[in-house]
Amino acid sequence: MNSPPPRVPARDGRRSVGFGHAATSAWLPPDPGHVDAIQQSHERCTTLRISPIRAPDHSPMARADLSVARERNSRLSQHAVPVMEMLLEQILATQSMVLLTDVQGTVLHSIGHDDFLAKASKVALAPGVNWSESNKGTNAIGTALVTETPTIVHADEHFVHANHFLTCSASPVFDPRGNLVGVLDVTGDHHSFHAHTMGLVKMSARMIQNHWLIDDSRQTLRLHFHPRPEYLGTLMEGIVSVAPDGKLLGANRAALDLLRMSGAALRMNTLTGLFGTSVDALVDHFGSALALPLQLAVPDGRIVHLQARFSGHHWQAFAPGATGGGKVVPFEKRAEREDAPAPAEAPPAPVFAPAPASTPSLRQLQTGDARMDDVVARVKRVIDRDIAVLIQGETGAGKEVLARAIHQASRRAGQAFVAVNCASIPETLIESELFGYEEGAFTGARRKGAVGKVLQAHGGTLFLDEIGDMPLALQARLLRVLQEREVIPLGGTRALPVDVTIISATHQPLRDMIERRAFREDLYYRLNGLVVQLPALRDRSDLMVLAEKLLKRECRGQRLPRLDDEVVRLMQGFRWPGNVRQLANMLRTAVAMAGDASVITVEHLSEDFLLEARRAQPAAAASEPAPGAPAAATAPAPTQPPGKSVLQQLEHETVRRALAEAGGNISVAARKLGISRNTIYRKLYWPPGAGR
Repeated sequence: MNSPPPRVPARDGRRSVGFGHAATSAWLPPDPGHVDAIQQSHERCTTLRISPIRAPDHSPMARADLSVARERNSRLSQHAVPVMEMLLEQILATQSMVLLTDVQGTVLHSIGHDDFLAKASKVALAPGVNWSESNKGTNAIGTALVTETPTIVHADEHFVHANHFLTCSASPVFDPRGNLVGVLDVTGDHHSFHAHTMGLVKMSARMIQNHWLIDDSRQTLRLHFHPRPEYLGTLMEGIVSVAPDGKLLGANRAALDLLRMSGAALRMNTLTGLFGTSVDALVDHFGSALALPLQLAVPDGRIVHLQARFSGHHWQAFAPGATGGGKVVPFEKRAEREDAPAPAEAPPAPVFAPAPASTPSLRQLQTGDARMDDVVARVKRVIDRDIAVLIQGETGAGKEVLARAIHQASRRAGQAFVAVNCASIPETLIESELFGYEEGAFTGARRKGAVGKVLQAHGGTLFLDEIGDMPLALQARLLRVLQEREVIPLGGTRALPVDVTIISATHQPLRDMIERRAFREDLYYRLNGLVVQLPALRDRSDLMVLAEKLLKRECRGQRLPRLDDEVVRLMQGFRWPGNVRQLANMLRTAVAMAGDASVITVEHLSEDFLLEARRAQPAAAASEPAPGAPAAATAPAPTQPPGKSVLQQLEHETVRRALAEAGGNISVAARKLGISRNTIYRKLYWPPGAGR
């Protein structure tokens, strides 16, 4: 039977009704070309013989294939996932989801509102499913891949009837060479359509591209430009990466649009050919911390305002040939400053320091534990109020995760987050690491010196981890920096202004250290504007909720494996000395070992965790005697579990004997018996019938 022809939006912009589906009358196409784009997409679908009424194939690719696809697009994911989290925060009230696909249209990652995720599962809006136009008909993802332009597909503009309940806004994502690499999409119920969603998606796609380009340009010169100076430093500015020899290496999409050329055409050009200046001239001008933007002409005669940035320590290291004689034409104010003394060199301000993909927001740290909820509520009250935060907690409890979440929630989120572990840096080097040094400050110092961590964090957040391990002499210097808001590099004479928010953390009792004169009391009161105590994992009530969140992060939207009852019992009885870090590592290993299995069992747990957990079980049981029963004097030994059958006891004894003959080496015993290491653990420690 022939399929009915697809409904095409009315030419006058009014919504029409197709196949009994009442479209949303309040929505209008955003521009005149929208109707034509949808009609052309429908025509392509008809040519491809896609049925609008037959359910499309929703089968996801195999987990192994999805892992390969994610690995192939790891750079895209690295820069996109943090932006996806930020975008979701902006649209949370619309009950939508955010998706990232590769250039073939395969969904790599998806996050969203729980209520809508259930609806989305009906049409397979999930990782591993392909949403190209040839596979799912007209949809924002697939159509954006074809047109390489931002695309909205609303309600019954979708070619396939099953997708009529959706409204989708998608924007293509390009790499620094101008190649299309994927699509960022927001999809929700068509009743929740909002006119601003497309703008947020486009800005987020630009942010991904800018982050990627800046990350690739750490050792190159970056030119930020726009015809209007007020757009410098915004997502509308063009960014071009330049090599020391003047070759153009890459650009963001805004730059290509402003220059009216393709990525390939740009890479065939040079700095001189494009902007009429040289690397040496730019370094001469922008080597000053107070340099103003330049006005330069592009090949078609238009004037652009240009700011150069270099992420290395010193401009002269990028262009050794710069001598101060570069001839460029900046703003007219430059002449007024030529006789002014050269200012102290300051580090270039980082444009953006995105959090790692795994960094949760403050809201996501609230998983049901009352103490964690209280911690988050308290830190929210002091954000952006110039109040230092001191985080206390055991190792692995999540102190740096909380610090990064505070930074991302602040107005400084677009600037650097610099973490310094005071315990991991040798005492002889920590001063130069923190405060930097001038050339010749000490034997072995780098030529031209180095910028310290404090100055690297200028404008952003400085996180001092394990502050209790900082030497006393350095505590005095740090206190002076915090009080005077300026730093003098080692071997230097000029003070450099610095503006940082301080977050510190420790697992040590600082008050006790003050009593022992191991920590300065004045520094303590400077750091503890707000003190929060992170609870140990064993004291938290949200262990399984946290485990589920960590599993979701590891599976990245794939079907979540269920935890076997025996695994849950072991987890709940474990004391977690390594806290959340240990839980995350254990689950990461378990997911990898489980592969495509739908249930994680003890067979999938790491051997060291299994051994520690099994040892803890009898002790936990002994510490909780039955009502009216006398408390046991010692924990029962795990080597002779009661209630075993004769066969089980023989297996148990055989394993024990083989282990003794192998000198306690489990690997040797396992090879001798022809069984796995996990089987040895099971035979030794599992109670009868457990997990079966």
